[in-house]
Amino acid sequence: MANLSWIPRALGIATALYGAAVAVRPALMARPTGLVTSTGEPARGVAVLTRSIGVRDLATGLAMAVAPAGTPLRTAIAVRVTADVADAVGFGTGLPDAEARRNSAVVAGAWAGLCALSALAAGKPGRGR
Repeated sequence: MANLSWIPRALGIATALYGAAVAVRPALMARPTGLVTSTGEPARGVAVLTRSIGVRDLATGLAMAVAPAGTPLRTAIAVRVTADVADAVGFGTGLPDAEARRNSAVVAGAWAGLCALSALAAGKPGRGR
């Protein structure tokens, strides 16, 4: 069987890149969620929390990208999926704007599903990179 662990690893790299971008520029996440001021920028507190989410995504994405195949990679994927489900529920129920709630829940839920499916390609121990 072909080694398909590149699939969750590619998702991990994409997640890490997005996380790094959000950590540097919180508005990338704050704008689509509607958590910005009238200037279009996040308030200081929102920026702090958004940067934390970005760093979390950077860390979990890197874990998916470098974890050995098998159980370690599936564990990294499970952590990523848990974070995305939490985002889908939290943003989907807590954002002030209905459209932002819906869109955020769909994006986070879709990413959770995609990452969860990638666990099927996580491989067996010793069959990683």
